This record gives sequence, structure tokens and C-alpha cells, in this order.
Amino acid sequence: MADKSFLLPGIKYPIIQAPMAGVSTPALAAAVSNAGALGSLGVAAVNTAEARQMIEQTLALTHKPFNVNVFCHQRTPQNPQKEQAWLAYLKPLFDEFGATPPAQLNEIYDTFVDNRPMLDMLLALKPAFVSFHFGLPSTDYIQALKTAGINLLASATTLAEARQIEAAGIDFIVAQGYEAGGHRGVFEPEQGDACMGTLALVRLLVKHCRLPVIAAGGIMDGSGIKAVLKLGACAAQMGTAFVLCPESSANAAYRANLKSERALHTAVTTVISGRAARGMVNRMMTDLEMAGAPATPGYPMTYDAGKALIAAANAQGNFEFSAQWAGQGAYLAREMPASQLVATLVEELQ
Repeated sequence: MADKSFLLPGIKYPIIQAPMAGVSTPALAAAVSNAGALGSLGVAAVNTAEARQMIEQTLALTHKPFNVNVFCHQRTPQNPQKEQAWLAYLKPLFDEFGATPPAQLNEIYDTFVDNRPMLDMLLALKPAFVSFHFGLPSTDYIQALKTAGINLLASATTLAEARQIEAAGIDFIVAQGYEAGGHRGVFEPEQGDACMGTLALVRLLVKHCRLPVIAAGGIMDGSGIKAVLKLGACAAQMGTAFVLCPESSANAAYRANLKSERALHTAVTTVISGRAARGMVNRMMTDLEMAGAPATPGYPMTYDAGKALIAAANAQGNFEFSAQWAGQGAYLAREMPASQLVATLVEELQ
């Protein structure tokens, strides 16, 4: 059995800022990395050119290692009948804001599994770490990244997924507990979700896997980090804890809710994006999760519809439909610069 207690290569502290596509920025990732932890960029919501720009901006702000996260979901075949049924279901909400639903839905986010341009860009820029969510790319892609000297991480929500990660030659397993904010990393959501909590999952993977395990989900302070390190994790990945940092791209409404008692109420839903994700409860969840609702048209087509509704609501000053991803520890979030937050977490670890 390999030693699971060592830190990530080139990283001083056992702390990873979660990638958080749409919220993480070059400024946030660089600030975290410069402070001795591992900063991350989520590039799942952008194209290759935009991802390159984000990575280059981060490289200009730090000489320390950072992580780039990609989504490795299997494509959901588009189903026009399902899509039109979902748009019809959303129409009363569009009507509320004097807006028209899209005529059709599109696959707005690509998957990394067959995205050769994204792979080639990563091989050219060589970020120190690349992480996978929703599954794994091909053996060829993994081998190419490893040959380039890039450290690889992948999310697991079960022991079975962790064993697939080990077999694929990945370097670290991110144990994503059900408490975590944002999208669940389940490989095959059509098979259901084990909904394992962070502590149980971490301990299970530490006992039964040879790879070092990174704990993710509900960890908000030094006490939480200490708890998962005690269970055998080599580091803690924290997302919601960094949303209130000024370097994140979270908007004012998101920040206000995270600083209010709204942060006490999070739930996992598929109605925003088409895949299960945890966020603060709002009207997008309560108005759409009704008995007899049609099936969502899958990921990311559901997100295309959701983003159109969010834009319509936001234009009227209504932020009750936004995707405000947050974990179960959200009410513990603190507002301070990322470097100060890392320093505070390190002090709490002592």
C-alpha cells in the first residue's frame, strides 16, 4: 500500500480550492496557489480558446502549480420531443418575465472525452495538475497527459468509481461526498446516486484504495480539514469556502444569499442543468420540481434552457432562478481575500 499521507507535489499545504466552473477565476486560482495551497480553474463551461486564455492568465499571475478541471461526461443524445416538452413546462416562467423560451436547445458545453483540441492545448501549456469530473477520458488521453508530466486527479462518489480511477492510472482520487456544492461527479447518473457522505466515503476509499485520497464536501474551516486528514485523506478540497473571496466571479446576489440564512438551505437538483447538483434552494428548484413534471432533456441541454430563464429573470432584477451552487456547510463561508483565507485555514490547522 502506498503512503497516503504525503502532500500534493509542489504544494505546501493540504488545501485545494475546488475548480467551480463559472465561479473560479485566474485571479482566485493564482492567489490560492501563491499562498501555498492548490488553486484550480474550471474550464468545463468554456471552449478551448477561452480555456487557453484562462490558463495563460493564471500562468502570468503565479509560478506555483495549479489545477485545471474538465468534465468527462458521456453525451446525452438530443431528443427534440423531450426538449420541447421541457420548454413548454418552462413557458409560464418565461411569461412571468415577458420573455420567450428558446425555439430549441443546444449542447452548450462540450465533454473532454473526445475533445482533441482541448487535450492538445493542455499538452502545450502543461498545467501542473489536471482533474476529471463526471468520469474519465480515454486511456490514450490519460497517457498523453501523464507523459507530459501532468499530475492527474479524478472525482469518485463510490468505491466502484474509485477503483475505475485506480485502474486508469490516475494519481489522486477526489472523494466527493454528498455534502459537496455544485455538480455531483457520478459516472453513470442513470444508475442512481449512492449519496455517500464525505466522512464515510473518505474512510472507505482510504481503507480500500492504494491511491492518495482528497476529501471534498462540506469542509469549510481548519477543523474540517483536520477531521478528514485524521481519516487518512492527504488533502481537503474546498469550493463553497472560497466563493465569498473577492477574486471569485460570484455576483452580488449569490454573495448576498451566501451571507444570509438562505445558505442554511441547500438541495440537490437536476432541474437546473440536467445533472444532479447542490445549490441554495430557490424558485428554480421549488417551481420546477413538481409532481408530474416532464423529464429533463439531459445535460447540458437542460442548462441551455435554464440559462435562458436565468437571463430573463435577471434582466427583471429577479435572481431567484440563478444557479447558486453551495455545499451543506455554506453558512460557514467567510468573506476575505483568498490569500487571507488560506492563511486562516493554515492557522486553524495548527
